[in-house]
Amino acid sequence: MKKHPKVSLKVKSRKVFENCIILSILIHIVILFMFMKFDGEAIFIEKVEAVIQVQDIPETEQVKKPLPPQAPAVPIESDDEELLDDMTIDETDIDFRDFEKLPEPPKPVIEQDEIPPFLPMENRPKIIGGTRALNEALVYPPTAEKAQIEGKVIIKFIVGIDGKARDFEVIKSRHPSLDQAAIDAIRKLNFIPATQRDKNVPYPMILPVFFKIGG
Repeated sequence: MKKHPKVSLKVKSRKVFENCIILSILIHIVILFMFMKFDGEAIFIEKVEAVIQVQDIPETEQVKKPLPPQAPAVPIESDDEELLDDMTIDETDIDFRDFEKLPEPPKPVIEQDEIPPFLPMENRPKIIGGTRALNEALVYPPTAEKAQIEGKVIIKFIVGIDGKARDFEVIKSRHPSLDQAAIDAIRKLNFIPATQRDKNVPYPMILPVFFKIGG
């Protein structure tokens, strides 16, 4: 099957290509002639003069460090006998027996009457004989017994290092006669003193005393 020459693209493609090149060249020539004249403004750059200032820098004075101290001279043994005679040391008689006669230094004073601020329960003072000894030492005042006065009296006191009560103070009073009777009974008691570091020390103690008629 044969194509007609007017319809065939292969025949016309070369002519189309040549025409396109010629057209492109003509367009470039026209553009070149249109912009042949180029007007431009000149740009002037101002000249900047650099100013250099010279500053005087004072000279630096170097501080001289002091020389280290000289090492002490080391004695050198000399064979000169005359030098040895000049350095003779006189003999000193010391009697060491005099040191044995010096008095002994005083022993530190222990404040036996100083009350410690706190002691554990097992180191606090205790009544020898317990409550039974207190009841045996207690004497009911006749006036209070006749007036049918009963109640509890609380006494605070100090147990000394000798096991005796002192410095009584009534914490709770029921009647003056009962207060005095309680103090008299406690004064008769013997106590095991409080201990601190295996030494007896004074320590406060609070003891309630009960008064009951017929009890």
